[in-house]
Amino acid sequence: MRYQALYQTIEVETYCKLRVESGLSPKTEEAAAIGLRNSLCCVVLLDQENHNEIIGMGRLVGDGACHCQVVDICVLPAHQKQGLGKLIMSKLDAYIQANIPASCYVNLIADGEAYHLYEQYGFKEVWPASRGMGYTKKK
Repeated sequence: MRYQALYQTIEVETYCKLRVESGLSPKTEEAAAIGLRNSLCCVVLLDQENHNEIIGMGRLVGDGACHCQVVDICVLPAHQKQGLGKLIMSKLDAYIQANIPASCYVNLIADGEAYHLYEQYGFKEVWPASRGMGYTKKK
């Protein structure tokens, strides 16, 4: 198999680069260092045919018992449309099933058509009962 998903911490520089190259919003190295350190679970996707280059990732963040969020699901454009997001989600789902209490609320924000991927793992739209909202601190 060309690709392998592993539970592994990612380096700050790699994390920042992967986010931008995959089309996610940029993060500062300072923010990335704090965020990565406080992750419940990190999954990296390796391209074993290219010196184990990290070409995708995903994380689970939160308190680990009451509230968790799936974040940073991304794959480099050259490797997209091959089901690799599913490989990352399968690994995160295995972690959730083995380590997170059943009463924990696990959520995520799906960009574009990505919600189809997340539906395969039991995620459902919360609207109209709830409305997702976001806030970015002003500089």
